[in-house]
Amino acid sequence: MPTPLDMALDAIITELTKPGMPFATVPFERGGVEMPAFAAAPPSLAHYFAHFCNEHKDVPFLVDGDVRLTFGETYAAAVCVAESLVKDHGVQKGDRIGLAARNSANWMIAYMGITMAGGCATLLNGFWSGDELAYGVDLAECTILLADAGRAARLEGHAHNAKLVLFDHGNAPAEGLANVWRAPGAEGPVALALLAQIGPDDLATILFTSGSTGKSKGAFSDHRGVVHGIMSYVSQSAMAKILLEKQGEDLSAQPCALVAVPLFHVTGEIPLFLQSYAIARKLVLMPKWDATHALELMQNEKVTYFVGVPLMSYEIASHPDLAKYDISMCKSFAAGGAPRPVEHVNKIKQAFPGGFPLLGYGLTETNAVGCGNFNENYLAKPGSTGKASQPMVDLRILDEAGNELQQGQVGEVCIRSVANFRGYWKNEEATKAAFTGTGFFRTGDLGYLDEDGYLFIVDRKKDIIIRGGENISCIEVEDAIYAHDDIAECSVFGIPDERFGEVPAAVFNLKDGAPAMSKAQLREFLLSRIAPFKVPLEDHIWIAEESLPRLGTQKIDKRTVRQMFAGEPVAA
Repeated sequence: MPTPLDMALDAIITELTKPGMPFATVPFERGGVEMPAFAAAPPSLAHYFAHFCNEHKDVPFLVDGDVRLTFGETYAAAVCVAESLVKDHGVQKGDRIGLAARNSANWMIAYMGITMAGGCATLLNGFWSGDELAYGVDLAECTILLADAGRAARLEGHAHNAKLVLFDHGNAPAEGLANVWRAPGAEGPVALALLAQIGPDDLATILFTSGSTGKSKGAFSDHRGVVHGIMSYVSQSAMAKILLEKQGEDLSAQPCALVAVPLFHVTGEIPLFLQSYAIARKLVLMPKWDATHALELMQNEKVTYFVGVPLMSYEIASHPDLAKYDISMCKSFAAGGAPRPVEHVNKIKQAFPGGFPLLGYGLTETNAVGCGNFNENYLAKPGSTGKASQPMVDLRILDEAGNELQQGQVGEVCIRSVANFRGYWKNEEATKAAFTGTGFFRTGDLGYLDEDGYLFIVDRKKDIIIRGGENISCIEVEDAIYAHDDIAECSVFGIPDERFGEVPAAVFNLKDGAPAMSKAQLREFLLSRIAPFKVPLEDHIWIAEESLPRLGTQKIDKRTVRQMFAGEPVAA
């Protein structure tokens, strides 16, 4: 039966989506299928930034070390970036502009400037190696790459076709972004003129996703999809605000979130970064995750909302010095990017009796839109990712043929909404395989819906490892191992880890007559080819003396290999 909270939330969202209300919907047709779209959605990210940065122009927005900016100051800086991109660097509408850097206020301003100039913000994984960065740049056909010194250094010796433009962190935008900075002339900002040219069908972003096919794919979205992804989260926030106010909560303080997840991930980009413009939320950045530093910032900046991969909120809840910090303003501890262990849910509630753990489920390809599990409902069903987000998401459990399964049956989790991405860049085959004929995106996750409509994820079809929110393709790591001339066979899989959820592990054997190879030597070889987070630790590498077991199809039997070497059974 629906819980009291379910009924209260349903009543609120029903009211908010009535005709004439802020989140009223209108029919939108894509591929012959009708789906709801927000009637009041801005036409593009450029319009979205212009509207809300003006509405909240004097409100504090970004805190990045000594740099503190209001919404108005942030927008003024992005106007200068857009001006330079168009007039100094020749950016035209639809050009892919790569962004490769760690989190910072200047990263956010660069993102804004790219989209305001009509470009496509191509968010490269800041953890990638030089070879991986060059691959992403060339796959997306980037004309320009905005990179910080760390990412630029990794790219040295790796050929790519983009014009490299350096920028810096931790200083005023005019200094850090000096190489892509121009004040508008007397004729007015180019960003203002371009508002008439940028629309919902134009290319907005490319984010990279690791799936079962090895190298990362570039998931591209139009402005309609990204804006609707944002608006979906804004509607959920509005719903939660009304509920809490009805319960007597004082929400007069400015919302404030700690930015502890990468902005190049969809969790950091949409629900955290981009949603903040609409809800006038202050964002506090930290360059690298550290639980102690996070507690300091949460206390000093009065953080009200925390989101991270599951291990982050768990590290805060279990921190030995937690009692020394006043983080009582923080009422919500959200997680995304990976499943949260049930024991973590209880630990967080025990550590913060005045707050609640939350869980979101969305993907790069859905622009983070999917399901949410909130407050009492999450405590009651901690193994669930929650119910589909209203009014946008059509969630179904489908079989291989695309037929809907009955409640309780396990099948592939499929999502349809206006927020879905449009396809994989330069990969029509993968794009076609990703969608059903009725427009549902196949997530690759296996799950079921319970009697209350709550989604439970039970397994993954895709051969990937989720390490602390980072997707690692087993095939990509296997390809890197096979690149060594002496390797005969290998198998890569995930094993449980208390801190990261799961981590990569590998088994390999050598060709007949090949010289001996240690685990350390294999790690050294892999570190020269793929990002460090993808490389198994020595304790998670095994050397097989005999050929690896195979299935009847002659594929390596990964399930048996994992049981033999790691002692970890794979879920059926």
